[in-house]
Order: sequence, then structure tokens, then C-alpha cells
Amino acid sequence: MKNRLFFCFFLSFALLLGCAACAPNQSPDQLRQKTAEETAAIKRDTKAVAEGVKEGLSGKKSVDLNKASQEDLSSLPGISARKAERIVAERPYANTHQLVTRHVLSGDEYAQIQDRIVVTH
Repeated sequence: MKNRLFFCFFLSFALLLGCAACAPNQSPDQLRQKTAEETAAIKRDTKAVAEGVKEGLSGKKSVDLNKASQEDLSSLPGISARKAERIVAERPYANTHQLVTRHVLSGDEYAQIQDRIVVTH
């Protein structure tokens, strides 16, 4: 993962330098300033991308079956608006597996979301 980010950064920097070298009538100071500005922007963007990837891989948002809106429930993989409506209609839940025991979701559908749902009382 870090290698990909480094490669993207390096490639972006190389392209920037290539474009800057082709710019007509720029003094060395202008070129240096422009390169510094663009490098700072690339660094900022690369950091944001890395944080987004990290969050996407590890920061799975938990959805509370007893409190979540239909919209939040619909954001779960494989949950349609109709299934979200049914989840809300069957509240309250004592545990997450009641989605299966109450026949709200199939076992396969439950398996797709079980690590992203919780139940609080």
C-alpha cells in the first residue's frame, strides 16, 4: 500500500517537473516557487488519499439496528430501502442475529453485514 502511494507521489512529482520544465519564460525562482507549491499540494492530496484508504479498510462504521435511520440501514451492503424499512418495523432487537430468526434477512444477507451492525438497548 505504501509502495503504491509512494509510486503515485513520485509519478505526480515527475510529471510536475516535466511540465514545469516546458513552461516558457519562467525564471528559476518562479519555477522553484511553482514546484514548491505543487509539491505541497501533492503531499496534501496524497496524505488525504492514504487516510481515506486506511479508513475504508479498517474503519467500518457500525450501524445500530435499534436506532439507525432507514437511510443508514440502506447504506449497508445488500440492504435495499424495502429491507431497511422492514428492519425498522421489526424493532426492537435484543441481538443482531434476530434479523435471521425473525426472517427479516436470510443467513447470507446477515453474513454480509454482521460485522457492521450492533444492538444497544
